[in-house]
Amino acid sequence: MSRTSHDVVVVGAGPTGLALAIGLRQYGLSVAVLEKEDSSKRQPRAGVVWQRALEVLADLGCAERFLAHGIPLHSSELVVSGRPLGVLRMAVPGTRFPHPLSIEQDVMERLLGERLVEVGGAVEWSTEAVAVRVGPGGAEVDARGPDGAPRTLRCAWVVGCEGAHSLVRKALGVPFDGGPRPNLQVVQLNARAEWPFPEKPGHSYLFLERGMSAGAAPRPGGGYRFYGFTADPDQRPLAPPSVDEMRDYLVRVSHAPRLRLTPTDPPWSNRARFQDRFARTLRSGRGLLAGDSAHLWAPVSAHGLNTGLRGAHNLAWKLAGVQLGWARQELLDTYASEQRLTALRVLRMTRRDRLELPATRFTMLSMRLIGGRLVSGRRSAGRIRSRLSDLDQHHRESALSVGAAGGDRLPDLPVWCRGRWRRLHELLDYQRWTLLRVTGSDRADRQLERLLAAFPVPVRVHTLLPSLGHEHLLPADSLVLVRPDSHIALAAHHPEEVAAYLARWFVRR
Repeated sequence: MSRTSHDVVVVGAGPTGLALAIGLRQYGLSVAVLEKEDSSKRQPRAGVVWQRALEVLADLGCAERFLAHGIPLHSSELVVSGRPLGVLRMAVPGTRFPHPLSIEQDVMERLLGERLVEVGGAVEWSTEAVAVRVGPGGAEVDARGPDGAPRTLRCAWVVGCEGAHSLVRKALGVPFDGGPRPNLQVVQLNARAEWPFPEKPGHSYLFLERGMSAGAAPRPGGGYRFYGFTADPDQRPLAPPSVDEMRDYLVRVSHAPRLRLTPTDPPWSNRARFQDRFARTLRSGRGLLAGDSAHLWAPVSAHGLNTGLRGAHNLAWKLAGVQLGWARQELLDTYASEQRLTALRVLRMTRRDRLELPATRFTMLSMRLIGGRLVSGRRSAGRIRSRLSDLDQHHRESALSVGAAGGDRLPDLPVWCRGRWRRLHELLDYQRWTLLRVTGSDRADRQLERLLAAFPVPVRVHTLLPSLGHEHLLPADSLVLVRPDSHIALAAHHPEEVAAYLARWFVRR
């Protein structure tokens, strides 16, 4: 039996596994990605990338190619009992990516795979992990390749990204708590429509009727992704909906009796029930879990894939820092706690969603009364956009977060730096930490430089001033330490505070 060695073995080549491998390769780690299927997804499945996930993809070097293959979603119109009530504008401030993106999962995986090759990685297709053993100093993964020959991969770390039936999770002995989401199913169909609702660039529709909900989002290949959430009182075997079934469902929820659907080429339809499950921990020694191996739920608001991407983004820089000898292993425990809390917040959001879950009598009454103001009002629409975009997701409860703003994502603000106005995110770098000196003086701080030089972890210092109205985010005469993933770690006033923070998590030279 042959044996090979790697820093990390990633089991599963879905979006989460690919994103994690890209992040690790950007740090120079040796990564093996094992996938039992013979190619990436051939089905569209997930269809939206929200704004925060687009920032994640920018850090991974592939946001622009996603934009080139997707459709920015500019607006969503709420229709209740066939009556248009208002339009939600989707643009949000404080980011390079103001709009969410319509792009389907098969294309996402192809683009992520191309980026992985660019950074020196590759997926081992038709290669199934059949056993995982984790010890105090590393792990071993037994795999069977396309020729059926067994081999063993030795690694410092193994990460399970292979979905609900994760072999890695089972090998770690981590319980997968939860169970089926009762009385809920989704039906989906990619199709072109002849109906009374105008087709506008980047414009989607959301329909509500008693006991039903449906949506229509424009697809990059033309037509719409139609989807509907409905009650599921029986538990008969699932089969994809026919065109006639989907048409009848949409007629009932949209009150458009002359609706005609023409399936796209290639055709795609789907019907699914759901589980709400969480791994009890996302780390056990040298083994870690990410994506659907760690958490899954009903795709209300389309945040499952996005949460997996953000989790991979969180894990890659921490795992790289530990493996490169910069950071203590406790840093990985903050991935486990932060990502689990993030996923729990997303699950709670999906359970409270009143715009996509089948509408109750109370929902219908309230939407008729205030639905238009809800999606069009400045404050209420702003809250909806913030929730959907994931830009308000934070890590305030984390042990890594210190101070009033600790754990918050740093918005992409205009700042004055090196004699000109720049966007703040231009100064940040996924391959290093960033220390922002908020002061009018560009004079070097020798004490600060000396304290930072005591640690091998790379920290780049920028001296800047915030634009008018943003002083509360970057207070005068402060030192703001920013993590590689753009979340604030510490806001301090003295270099010694920064050094003490780094000493808590990183080794000294």
